[in-house]
Amino acid sequence: MNFEKSGIEKRGKERESREIRKLFHRHIHNLVLKGKNTSLKLENNVWLAPLAGVTDLAFRLVCKECGAAAGEPQAAPGLVFTEMISAKGLHYKGNNSIRLADSDPREQPLSVQLFGSDPEIMAESALLLRASGCCAIDINMGCPMHKITANGEGSALLTNPALVENIVSAVADASGLPVTVKLRRGFETGKECCVEAALAAEAGGAAAVTVHGRFRDEYYSGTSNLASIASVKQAVKIPVIGNGDICSAGTALKMFEETGCDAIMIGRAALGRPWIFYELLSQSEAPQTEASLILEIIKRHIEYAVSFKGERAGIRELRKHLAWYTKGRRGAAAIREQIFNTKTLREALELVENYFTASASSC
Repeated sequence: MNFEKSGIEKRGKERESREIRKLFHRHIHNLVLKGKNTSLKLENNVWLAPLAGVTDLAFRLVCKECGAAAGEPQAAPGLVFTEMISAKGLHYKGNNSIRLADSDPREQPLSVQLFGSDPEIMAESALLLRASGCCAIDINMGCPMHKITANGEGSALLTNPALVENIVSAVADASGLPVTVKLRRGFETGKECCVEAALAAEAGGAAAVTVHGRFRDEYYSGTSNLASIASVKQAVKIPVIGNGDICSAGTALKMFEETGCDAIMIGRAALGRPWIFYELLSQSEAPQTEASLILEIIKRHIEYAVSFKGERAGIRELRKHLAWYTKGRRGAAAIREQIFNTKTLREALELVENYFTASASSC
């Protein structure tokens, strides 16, 4: 093996990585979202996306606190979002919908994502959410799941620009908060309608739009189409947030440079890696998330989940996160069964302590 050549290649890659980080950081800036009655100034334009079944209070707090745990509190998402909450669920006082809006001062600024298709019910829910202490409201017009679209909600709204404008206007007028809209490239493959939907949202008073560059029927297959995001950016005057396939400084830089977007939103790349925001926003040339820090973050996540949801529900909810935390690591397959048999806080803490301590010592 040519060790000299290998060393040169490694140093070359490290230099390239540092240059990419520098270029990416040139796109980082604060951003103001303007509502009917209030404006929201955000410290940076790298945000945690709303993810159903994932971005609960415990996970949002962990994403916000990874940077602080590493000694860089500013290296945190500029805005975090709740899981999507049903406007009808709030209207009918559904306990699950109400619980999804639970928040904590440490995670602010927080945007609550709302879904529905009735402007009046959406407005009523927005008023309720404002009273709960959120700083902004996001309207889901991108969810591809059939149980949502079959009711004319989520990405089904993309086919009805007039309704898009009415919903946004109703929510913006009722809440007075900055209202954003998250949408997709289009409802059916080959029938792009994100520009029309974005223009309708803007006409209704949206403060910004997020575009995920896939059609509804693609779900998460293939790649996010950056040209579609760029076309929305060229069409509207409000800020545009790029979403889809961002997992590194390189992919984030590509999103900024090829779309001209004003901010980026990271979703699936944070699964099992909430420290991605620290890694992207750190002022260090080559930030490393050490094994000891990873263990601290995971234990904090476990404790938060149990604190907010109780031991039984918290541990049940955590199982998928523990599977994501160990995915791709040595011995992950062997520990998976133990993860899904975990029932108590003590078991969960002991499991991750033993696993990550053993992993660190074997490296």
